[in-house]
Amino acid sequence: MTEKSAARIAVIADTSLQRHVLQQALNGSGYQVVLNSDPARLDEDALGACETDLWLVDLAQSEDSPLVDSLLERVTAPVLFGEGHAPERHSENYPRWERRLFGKLKKLIGDPSQAVGPSLAALLTEAQRPARLELPQALAETPLTAGEPARQVWLLAASLGGPAAVKAFLDALPGGLPVGFVYAQHIDPSFETALPQAVGRHSQWHVNPARHGEPIRCGEVVVAPISRELGFSDERLMQISERGWPEPYSPSIDQMMLNLAQHFGSQCGVISFSGMGSDGSAAAAYVRRQGGDIWTQRGDSCACPSMPDSLREGGYSSFSADPRELAAALVNHLAEQCR
Repeated sequence: MTEKSAARIAVIADTSLQRHVLQQALNGSGYQVVLNSDPARLDEDALGACETDLWLVDLAQSEDSPLVDSLLERVTAPVLFGEGHAPERHSENYPRWERRLFGKLKKLIGDPSQAVGPSLAALLTEAQRPARLELPQALAETPLTAGEPARQVWLLAASLGGPAAVKAFLDALPGGLPVGFVYAQHIDPSFETALPQAVGRHSQWHVNPARHGEPIRCGEVVVAPISRELGFSDERLMQISERGWPEPYSPSIDQMMLNLAQHFGSQCGVISFSGMGSDGSAAAAYVRRQGGDIWTQRGDSCACPSMPDSLREGGYSSFSADPRELAAALVNHLAEQCR
């Protein structure tokens, strides 16, 4: 699946609020809404003329609908009956509702994050080496043993449009910082091995796969496994579980945030880059309670702003900027801690 061939969904819902929430949620998660209508405004001809990969029917009225009966008899695309009334977008129940809905959509018509993998080709052929930020004197004068375990770890969270944004962030970031990163990227597992080279090729940072039983080290970016959950021991050593991530996201940014904040507390942070849906919003309150910072990529610099937007709109993000500005802010943040 590419961004140009996003799966098409036709929505039939009998309340304007439900249609609005579904439109926002589907568009924000990479699907193409080709019809969004009240059943009272549809007729047989409109049903027959609609070209879609899936019909999503969400009716508040429980009475039998002749239109739905006709739909079930006539169409060849699958018909999915929705998850009921959508919660308020910023309520604690919304992420759970969204996960249930997109778990079903993913199985029926595919995962829009599959568009991420093909985009790596452009990063692998990119010749430009952007200018790197200067290392502040306070950090340059602070003794740092290369490869020592990182006391402070930040999560780089991304989905559609994420690799280019994360690469721009790492390209700008100087080496010699007393921090390590976990990079959780929604992507098809077949592109997992290409991801480290694509985002790290111009960077001073070592981008590595996760290693069971080892610490995250200063100067490295550990890529969270796509198919197995990454957690930490009480000694902050990486633990790669035999179990997969909670559905429907691989990796689950919510779960990665929980695992990181549980063991690193105020010594962790999250930067949410370009991406679909609201993965990360359910765990954001916990990260903040543990003392962790949450930053977001500014919407106008995102290929898809839905994921950072959901954190901003929920009141969890304390700073938003483009990738290079986020790198500069982190350098300054770490320098302040050394003073």
